[in-house]
Amino acid sequence: MDNALQELRRLAANAENRRTETGIPRVAMVQGEIPEHALAAVYEPMINLILQGSKSMTVGEKTLHYDPATYFIMSVDLPAVGAVHPTPTGEPYLAVSLTLDADIISTLLCDTTDEASGRGVPSSQTEAFNVAAVTPELMDAWVRMLRLMEQRSDIPALAPVYEREILYRVLQGPHGCMLRQLATPDSALARISSAIQRIRHDFSKPLRVASLARQVAMSESAFHRHFKAATALSPLQYQKQLRLLRARQMLATHGKGVTTTAMEVGYESPTQFSREYARAFGLPPSQDMARMLASRRMQLPE
Repeated sequence: MDNALQELRRLAANAENRRTETGIPRVAMVQGEIPEHALAAVYEPMINLILQGSKSMTVGEKTLHYDPATYFIMSVDLPAVGAVHPTPTGEPYLAVSLTLDADIISTLLCDTTDEASGRGVPSSQTEAFNVAAVTPELMDAWVRMLRLMEQRSDIPALAPVYEREILYRVLQGPHGCMLRQLATPDSALARISSAIQRIRHDFSKPLRVASLARQVAMSESAFHRHFKAATALSPLQYQKQLRLLRARQMLATHGKGVTTTAMEVGYESPTQFSREYARAFGLPPSQDMARMLASRRMQLPE
């Protein structure tokens, strides 16, 4: 497996310190020190494989750590704060990711026996993110996928095949239930995912939890339970994280005032906004914005 990892590092060596498209549908890569505000974001459903260095992801009060021996799987949109680290000898962080498509997973499940896909394994939780060890079979599938960057004419024919193989290997792993539930419309996780899309669309508006539970055909108590199991957050906490993350991105990139930003993301009280922002990010908005801008200036080439 070491040889496969070395080849993946070579293939992804041209990645930048932001999401870098590979030319392969839904496959991206990233390398180096990523701006802090970009790591605090809403992450879409994905499989993320670390090739070099390490990363931590914090969702709610749950923090997961992973390195080149592991991959991260996330099956719903999650507001999270990440941190990346180089190797002890200074090599930069390097990773590749595959954005999940529920329709592709659903088709794969239809073409796969219950035993092969792990559908016979019961799942008692609505968990939507975790870390697992990389198997040699999964690593080999990633190698074949990234080799397509050097044979671009083969992408239309072979990328769908290799994507299915990556998904198949994950389905067979310890967290395959996340993919199965995501691709099953009536599952609790699929309904929570639908609710999350509604919250994201209207994140600046007041959240009516009872109404949202009815829309996804759950009792309010069941909705709370499954939502917390999936995201490590209550629905209101989830919305607050969306607002704060969006506000931080606006402060870092748009240069708007604190009061204007607070109102645009749904806060009625700038004081409450500043208090909750400082609790989430360690500094009041104005100081955090100044620090992020100073950090960005330091990174600019002279």
